[in-house]
Amino acid sequence: MSAFEQAFAIVIGHEGGYVDDPRDPGGETKYGISKRAYPAVDIGALTLEGAQRIYKRDYWDRLECDALDPGLALMAFDAAVNCGVRRATQWLQQAVGAAADGVIGPDTRAKIKAADPQEALVALHALRIDYMANLPTWATFGRGWSKRLAALPHQAATMEG
Repeated sequence: MSAFEQAFAIVIGHEGGYVDDPRDPGGETKYGISKRAYPAVDIGALTLEGAQRIYKRDYWDRLECDALDPGLALMAFDAAVNCGVRRATQWLQQAVGAAADGVIGPDTRAKIKAADPQEALVALHALRIDYMANLPTWATFGRGWSKRLAALPHQAATMEG
């Protein structure tokens, strides 16, 4: 199983199925794909395969996760799904000591290649936890996010390259 397939299975385990919680700023959501982010998608009719295609194209590939250590790829991918690709890219850049401009270019790629993947994983995770704990929606969704954030390091350790 590819690193993407492993990461997708983990993310779907966190995201779950269909929800339309009025407290969620994403609105109607299925498999973590929100109506706000994808207004042209019929969220109710979205298939797991359709969600997988979206995640591969718009999250995994944009973060260039195939070039990352599998555990770090999971952490960056999950952060992108949960908090946005640009923010996850900036956290990845900060974690490896690159300029946090939200664009993966030659400097970021070089810093990723030179970085210790475990140190980068921990740094990215810490940046994400700090950000999420300060969100105004933490009181509503923090318990679920905490479970997700607590599980991720172990899940990252189980990723195979």
